[in-house]
Order: sequence, then C-alpha cells, then structure tokens
Amino acid sequence: MASQTDPGMVRSHNEDSVAYEPACGLVVLADGMGGYNAGEVASGIAVSVVATEISHRLQSASPADRDDASGDELAVSLLRDYIQKANASIYHASQSQPQYSGMGTTIVSGLFYDNRVAVAHIGDSRMYRLRGETLEAITRDHSLLQEQIDGGIISVADARLSKNKNLVTRAVGIDAEVVAEVHMHDVLVGDVYLLCSDGLNDMVEDDDIQSTLYAMQGNLPLAAGQLVQMANDNGGRDNISVILVRIKGRYAASRGRLARLVDWFKRNIS
Repeated sequence: MASQTDPGMVRSHNEDSVAYEPACGLVVLADGMGGYNAGEVASGIAVSVVATEISHRLQSASPADRDDASGDELAVSLLRDYIQKANASIYHASQSQPQYSGMGTTIVSGLFYDNRVAVAHIGDSRMYRLRGETLEAITRDHSLLQEQIDGGIISVADARLSKNKNLVTRAVGIDAEVVAEVHMHDVLVGDVYLLCSDGLNDMVEDDDIQSTLYAMQGNLPLAAGQLVQMANDNGGRDNISVILVRIKGRYAASRGRLARLVDWFKRNIS
C-alpha cells in the first residue's frame, strides 16, 4: 500500500484526507467541501471515524463473520454503519457550529479480505482496478454529470469538458442520513487498486492513469508520486489524493485477537 496527497497548484490548503491500515486491509479516502477550512474538517472526521472504528472492531472479529443484525458479512456492515456514523458526526458539527455550516465530504473505502474487497463510496471519489493491462472504474460517481451520462443526455467524451463535474448528488454530512453504496469484488493476484479524489481523474485521462500504473506497479510510492505530478503538470486545479494497493498473493480474512489466541492455545496446549 502507498498513498500521497497534495494541495495542487491552485488551492491554498488541502481538504482531502487519506488513511490506510495494512494490518486489517483497510483503505479510506475523502474529499471535503465547504467554506474556509470546513471541507478539511469534514474529510478528516470521515476518515478518522471509518479508519479508527473499523480497525478497532477487526481486532476482535473477522470481516468475513456474519452480522446478526443485517445478515450481511461484517465487512459490508462495518463500512455502511461507520460511514453513517461519520455522516452523523459531520452533520451535527455543521448544524451546531456556524463556521462549519454546509460542510460535507465524499468518501471511498475498501476492505480487502478473503481474496475479495468490499468497496463503499459516496460522491465522486473513485476506486479503479488495474487487472493485467485493463483499467476499470469499479465505483460509479454519485454526480449530476454521471446521471446525465446514464440518461444519454451527454456523452462520456463531452462530459470531460462539462462545467458540472463537481456537482455531487450524494455526500457525507449534508443530510442527517446517508446510505453508502457497497459492492463486493473478487480480487486476483497482480491486481492494482487506485483510490483517488477527483483532483486526479479530472486532470489526468484514464488512459494515462492506466499506462502509469501498468509501468510503475512494482513501485507503488513512485507510482503515487507520478500520478500526483501528472495532475499538477496538467494544471492541478484541485487537491489531489491517491491510495494504491497491489495484491501480491492470495490472502485469508484477517482474524481478531481472540481467534488468534484460541488458535495459539490449540497449537501449544495439549
């Protein structure tokens, strides 16, 4: 795993936030919005809540466990529930503190386990997958522009020139309730996963992202830096954040501390 975040060439401060937890296979990225530093606060709350709470829960549970309340695997419930908790925290702050009024954030998060990844997102921050030589976005933007594309109102080519790029239809913290879109994807050895704020994909064509990841997948920190540099070279009109994950081998679900302790006793106590 590797990450990089940069304010870009135009913005005076960075309203993106990122976190990754290799021990439990969790990655989180958020792109904040709001006046003054409110966007930075919103994205920081979202990433902190999701990363801290899920990491804590997975110390004593496996993401492959079944959640009794929802019937879903725990990975899905954790992503959905803690994004909602982050939403409530941001919404409460925006309602109670005038300087944070109207703040919100996008979010995209992945939890890798059992040769799969649970992906949750709200807004237009994306997750891409490079498999072989093929780059594919595995999230679909919650944006006015995406709705226009889906409705046949505008073509994908024309969409890149649209002035409506940043109008999201769903965000964390704007309303009292929000529902994250969550999907499961199988993972193959050699896959590379990219999480990014729109400061990357608005500035860099998908074909250029693909060629960079394919050429530099053996050095994720270098690849992350190169993607940010490309966005800045093309104007850097927004904050730019990326997280990269490369699948080096097959892996089982992470197991909680209690399960590991039980295994130790079974192996060592006759």
